[in-house]
Amino acid sequence: MKTIRWGMIGCGSVAEVKSGPAFSKVEGSELVAVMRRDGDRARDYAKRHGVPRWYDRAEDLIDDAEVDAVYVATPVGSHCEYALATAAAGKPCYVEKPMARNAAECRRMIEAFESAGVPLFVAYYRRAMPRFLKVGRLIDSGRLGTLTAINYRYAEPRHEKVDPHNLPWRLRPEHGGGLVMDMGSHALDIIDHLIAPLEHVAGNAANLASPCPVEDTCTMTFTAAGIPGAATWNFASSEREDQLTLTGTIGRLHISMFSEEPIELQGPDGTEIFDIPFPEHVQQPLIASIVDELRGEGRCPSPATAALRTSEVLDAILAGYYGGRDDDFWNRAESWPGLRR
Repeated sequence: MKTIRWGMIGCGSVAEVKSGPAFSKVEGSELVAVMRRDGDRARDYAKRHGVPRWYDRAEDLIDDAEVDAVYVATPVGSHCEYALATAAAGKPCYVEKPMARNAAECRRMIEAFESAGVPLFVAYYRRAMPRFLKVGRLIDSGRLGTLTAINYRYAEPRHEKVDPHNLPWRLRPEHGGGLVMDMGSHALDIIDHLIAPLEHVAGNAANLASPCPVEDTCTMTFTAAGIPGAATWNFASSEREDQLTLTGTIGRLHISMFSEEPIELQGPDGTEIFDIPFPEHVQQPLIASIVDELRGEGRCPSPATAALRTSEVLDAILAGYYGGRDDDFWNRAESWPGLRR
């Protein structure tokens, strides 16, 4: 069976441990080329990770005849551009999350790959991580009874770290929004995956204390398979919190999105603890599923069509802040109703 030879666009922090090394550790997979606009950094990454070739232009990597599939690990603002170029070359693509700046870009990407007849995957890697697979098994086995409520809360004092003169890409409008996009998307996606796609979505966002143009708080309500749910994010909080709670008729389950705190299941016979740490490279299980699909040996649980649903939810809950998200809203900050002036 053929080894899938990967080319990676972007050599930033996410590629150092979370994803990059996994491409050469998964059976039937190899990382053969990397690209970064700063050629010196691309060369350095290639040397440190044993990658044979490096480029400073994305088109050169995409056109490399020895690259079978492309991983886009750049900030969100360039996802659509690089994905469309990969589709035009007729190659499968794995793109970082969130999939794009808005659902409109996601749809363009999906249409391009459907026309090219090659798959597009998105890095919602919790769908394949052992700790979240365990949660799925607990739900399916009936340990919670009938689910009756879904709640997620995230809080941290991120506002204290913001330098308005040197904003990271996650807080720059041209990359689609703020930390709700970047971090909140994980919780929205895993609820979609473990329970059902989100419906009856409503929400609002505001910037109350952070020296940046994007939102720092958001609250939402929804249903999933008819189960009522609510979620809040506060990146300008005095406290720290990160917990998804699933409540059923005979049990309640707690799990963190971003830390390795054990899963806690409270039931009629007491509390059970499941200590399931993150993999060394958190994206490796999902990358393995992508390689399996490309080799005709399995299916990846995170296709672009699923990621589109999460982007649609993000657009719905953030639309009020940006005055809509169907257009290039990042270019018209002066019209945002939520912007503090």
